[in-house]
Amino acid sequence: MKMKKVEIIGYPKCSTCRNAVKYVKNHGIEVTFRDIVTETPSVEELTMLWKKSGLPLKKFFNTSGNLYKEMQLKDKLSSMSEEEQLVLLSHHGMLIKRPILIDGDIVLVGFQEKNYDNLWAEA
Repeated sequence: MKMKKVEIIGYPKCSTCRNAVKYVKNHGIEVTFRDIVTETPSVEELTMLWKKSGLPLKKFFNTSGNLYKEMQLKDKLSSMSEEEQLVLLSHHGMLIKRPILIDGDIVLVGFQEKNYDNLWAEA
């Protein structure tokens, strides 16, 4: 039987990202980890991830991060087009909510054990 494999896009120094990787591995699933800063997703990839996630685009922003606050995006996002928001995310990996788990056509943003459990319970 082939081992299940997923990709996690995250930040190596982020404890939540590390916990997500550990959690997935503990469930016998192989993980490919990608650094959100050195290998930031392109506009095209972000668009695909966003569409697959079914979430509002705002959920892809790391609203608790320093860069989000420094750029005062709380006040600016609502007046930006989706394209402008995607371009901004593609240029600043630290603005992206992490981790992002990719399992085929399923995309989860952030790490909550129950969401991960639900993903594999349906498999």
